[in-house]
Parts: sequence; structure tokens; C-alpha cells
Amino acid sequence: MTNATNATNETNATNVVIVGAGPTGLTLACGLARQGVAVRVLERATAHATGSRGKTLNPRSLEILADLGLADALAAVGRTHLPFHKYFEGAFVNETEPFAGVLPSAATPYPASRWLHQPQLEQLLRDRLAELGVTVELGAELVDVRQDADGAEAVLADGRRIPAAYVVACDGGRSTVRKLLGIPFVGEGDPEPMMVCGDVEVEGLEAGAWHQWFGPEGVFMLCPFEDSPRWQLQASPETDADGTMVPPSLESFQRLATRHTGRDDIRLSNATWLSTWRVNVRMAERYREGRVLLAGDCAHVHPTAGGLGMNTGIQDAWNLAWKLGYVVRGLASPALLDTYQEERLPIAAWTLDVTSSGMAAVVAGIDTPGIGVEAGGVGDFTGLSLGYGWSSLAGDGATAALAAGDRAPDAPCPGPDGGPGRLFEHFAGDHFTLLGFGPGARAALTGLPDGLPDGLPGHVRPVALDDPDGEARRAYGITGEALVLVRPDNHIALIAPVTAPGEVHSYLERLGAEV
Repeated sequence: MTNATNATNETNATNVVIVGAGPTGLTLACGLARQGVAVRVLERATAHATGSRGKTLNPRSLEILADLGLADALAAVGRTHLPFHKYFEGAFVNETEPFAGVLPSAATPYPASRWLHQPQLEQLLRDRLAELGVTVELGAELVDVRQDADGAEAVLADGRRIPAAYVVACDGGRSTVRKLLGIPFVGEGDPEPMMVCGDVEVEGLEAGAWHQWFGPEGVFMLCPFEDSPRWQLQASPETDADGTMVPPSLESFQRLATRHTGRDDIRLSNATWLSTWRVNVRMAERYREGRVLLAGDCAHVHPTAGGLGMNTGIQDAWNLAWKLGYVVRGLASPALLDTYQEERLPIAAWTLDVTSSGMAAVVAGIDTPGIGVEAGGVGDFTGLSLGYGWSSLAGDGATAALAAGDRAPDAPCPGPDGGPGRLFEHFAGDHFTLLGFGPGARAALTGLPDGLPDGLPGHVRPVALDDPDGEARRAYGITGEALVLVRPDNHIALIAPVTAPGEVHSYLERLGAEV
């Protein structure tokens, strides 16, 4: 590490430097700043991105963002239901809607994905981060990262060096940080472009549906955004007479529109964010190199089937935020950070598998009338069933419905103020929550602080459940008395009998030792 007395060094104390200000980096920054961690977010670009890129938040991501305080803000943007209008060789075939008739339940308050413009989400996250006292630093290009046993250092193109305890790379599939660390990005990619993309304005087409044209010549899709004149265009690329791809442009997009739709009344204008997208299926060989960690597209890239890219990055950040915050704040051993890779790398492998299968199904259906992007739905794209049952952080215990490592469901219960509320209100924050089912649980909850390591009692919230309608019991599959310890990321840590509170104590004590 460079000597701290050098004049180009930053002198303000920083716990964590985050490289990249997309949804992954911003979610991580909010999760850390909420804990009081001193965080800086560096973004190489000189202006915030305006291209649509990702366009859906799945139910699990919506739960995460609600926990971070964005529930009301998200409810005001985008939409939860978007019909798919499917065409074959220009002719209308059918209309489908993947979340038609889906309603919230006691255990799942967000049963459907929310469609929105990615820049809208990033703005909401930046606003939340600003409320927490942190502003994204634009034009801050990282050119090197250094580390030793005592800390890390981000070196910028302008000569500044920012010392920190940890650096987290959220800088995309072409990650500078990952390359600097020499971490292999294992997998394969299609050498030829598969899709061209862009944001356009559209005349002559109903804005209440995602229009998808399939046929022997390929794919052409236009997806509208709520309360915006912008549409996202995705299409098989135009080629010239010798098969060479024509670069994306408004003129090319218009020719593709006329060719695929068979209509000359659909007019495109004001094309921005022109991009060529290639299929890549790759993941980092490891997620941690000492004091530097990887998250989001920096750690894994995959086909777009199911819209999991942005969501998987958000969920990486959610898993890492509480762990990194606990380590920086001295509430847990640095060994806790090893569980980030242990839990999230298998999720990335699963994501690569299901999105590859989904993309193959979509491609195979191009020549079949009525087939659209729904053919790619070959796995659980809600994120609600994904858990960490294999993790060393998954303690003992299981019920008919759940096991340690699973997502902790929501349910009605008295709120923190004693009025009507929900379990998710108790979970919100950076603490563990200990749920007590049955009258015998109250004594265990009262004695919770006894024997816990210094600092942790204030980070475990006991909740004695008054559950007259049995909604919480049904959600958790509990018929008698039990203790359920829920992690800060709202996954079940442990299920124990009320007669064994020592199991809860032992679990929490492990956070300060080798996990």
C-alpha cells in the first residue's frame, strides 16, 4: 500500500469503496450506509446512465428494496402487469400476461414483477443514498486496486488514492477490478452479435403492451415504459448483402420495424442508447480476493431470459451488505465474508443454467407461431424460492414448510408500534429478528441477551408473535412452540425448540468466531 502521507491520498476515513453505480452498487451502498458504514461510490462515467437496459424487478428484489425504504417510491413508478402481444410474420397471434390474476398474499406482498425504466430505479436508489448522506462520485475512474493485510486502496485515473478497509467491484461484465485481480471469468460467449438494442419513441402502436414479432427472419420487440415516451427496442440485427451486421441506428431500426411488422404506420424516432448485445455465459471463479469482493455483472453474466441480470446483482448486494457491515463494525469476524461466495456463487451457477435453457427455448420457438419470451420461463424467476440451505450459516431446524437457509415469509402480526403490522416491518433494518411462537417462547425471548457477545444484543430484535389467525404459523409451517432466528437479509438462520434458547446464543456467538 502507498504511504498514507502522500499528498494525493484522500484523508477522510472510508470503510468501503464501491466501484460502479448501477443497481448492484447502489443497493450495496444503501445497505451499508444504513448501518453507519462510511462508504464511497465511484462511477467512471461523467453522467448517470439513461439507457433502459434492465426493465423488471422480480418479487424478491421488490422485498429487498422495500426493506431499504423504497416501497412507496417504487409503487409510484412502472407497472406490475404488462400484456405480451405476440405476432408471427407480422400477423397478430395472441395476448398473454405472465402475472394475470396474481394477487398479494399474507406471505408474499409482492407476487408480481414490476416493470420500470432502469434509470428510474437508479434515481430512486441515489435519492435514498443521498438521504443516508452519500453521493455518487461521477468521473471517478479506477485504474488500480491495491491491498495488504491492513487495508485496501483504490487508485483513480486522476492520481487520487482512496484508502479503505474493503473494495467492492460492481463495475459490470467488463470489470476493471476483476481483470486487475486476475480472477478468471469462466464460460463462453457467442462471437457473433445476437441482438441490437436501443431506446426509441414510437408512433402508431399501443403503449399498453410489450409487442413481440417472431418469424423466420428473427425477432423484433418493442416494450413501452409507463409514464415515459421511451420504448425499449430489441431485435435480431440487420445484415447487408454479404451477411455483415449493420450497426444499430435509427434508420436500421426503422427498416427492421417495417420488415418484421409488415406495417408502414409504425414510426420510430429519437433513438438513444444504441447497443449491440452478445450472448455471454460466464461467472467469476471466485468472488473474493482478500479485501476485494465482486458483485453483480462483474461476477456473472448470462442470457436475458427471465430478466434476472439486474435482480441477481441486487440480491448479491443484499447478501453482502449485512455481512460486510457487520465485519466493518466489529460485530463479526472477517471470516463471515467467506459465506458471501459460499452462498451466492451457487446461485450464479443456477442463474446461468436456467437463463441459458430459457434462451435456447426462445430461440427454438422463433419459427413457431405464438411463441414469445415466455418460452424462456424455465425456472423460478420470482426469486422467492431461492435459499441457502447448503450454507455454513444455515443452522439446524426445519418445519413442514421451511428449513434453515430459506427466505423468511411475511405474515400479519402486531407492528413495532403495537398496531396492525407485518413481519417484514420487524425485519426491516440490519438486525437479526428472533420470532417466538407460543406462550413458552416469551421466557426465551426475555433471556435473549444473556450470554451473547458484546455488541450483538442490540442487533437482535425479539418478537413474541400474537398470531390469532394463524397466518404466521401457516407461513412458517409451525404447529407447536418454536424459536425462529431470521438473518438481517431475511433468510432463516435457525429453527429451534423454545426449550433450547442456547442454540440461538451459540449461533450468534459464532459470528464473532470462525463461521
